[in-house]
Amino acid sequence: MKDKIKQIIEERIRPYLEADGGGIEFVDYDEASGEVKVQLQGACRGCPGAAMTLKMGVEAALKEEIPEISSVVAV
Repeated sequence: MKDKIKQIIEERIRPYLEADGGGIEFVDYDEASGEVKVQLQGACRGCPGAAMTLKMGVEAALKEEIPEISSVVAV
């Protein structure tokens, strides 16, 4: 599961964030809770829109591919 999450982040999410000067790194996935932990980087760190990007962008894209994911949180 972790490999698939990393692949989606690398191929679908990272290019979108890098276009705006940001970045994202996969940290961990908890199979019991379905929670994915990521670290936002670059312009995404501290950006007022980061919470929206995390929920509406990152979480939505991951849930679309992997329904078992319950949430995505920044650490």
